[in-house]
Amino acid sequence: MYAIPGPEVWVYSGKKLQNLEQVKRYLEARRMRIVMNPIGVIHSPYKEPKDMPIQGTFKPEVEAFVEVYAKYSDGLKDLEGFSHVIVLYFFHRSEKEQIQGSPFLEDDEHGVFAMRSPHRPNHIGLSVAKICGIYGSKLHFTEVDVLDRTPVLDIKPYVKYFDARENVISGWLDKHFEDGHSPEKTILR
Repeated sequence: MYAIPGPEVWVYSGKKLQNLEQVKRYLEARRMRIVMNPIGVIHSPYKEPKDMPIQGTFKPEVEAFVEVYAKYSDGLKDLEGFSHVIVLYFFHRSEKEQIQGSPFLEDDEHGVFAMRSPHRPNHIGLSVAKICGIYGSKLHFTEVDVLDRTPVLDIKPYVKYFDARENVISGWLDKHFEDGHSPEKTILR
């Protein structure tokens, strides 16, 4: 920012602002703006949510692949040395935002940040998947819990030294997995 002599005028990135209110709005808009572009797209057997697991570990044999766009495909170098990846994606079929809602496993309402609902601010999803192979610009994986044509925002290696935790407590979910059993509602119907 620099000041121009004379009447109060502020200039930001070549834009002249006449008063402090304009300056505040300008700075707020710049701070709040986040633009992301997909790096690829998921090709999944799940065209609709029906029969899709709520997490990929509940149908570990199902395969899919990420088609990484050409300008990003060199980013797959050395990923074949890892067994798992973390895939960040955009819930492209969610048309609403719910700050509280009922998750798939029960009817009680919870805050969106205490569940994995697609109906969240920014509609960002995360999956841990097992790598089957990398062929050119295609990352093949199992443990699929994502709809076909889902835009991928990022791919990161799952690193046991960084990502695994001990003594984890999973809040309201723990009661659904007591005695090591999985609940019945892990597959969408």
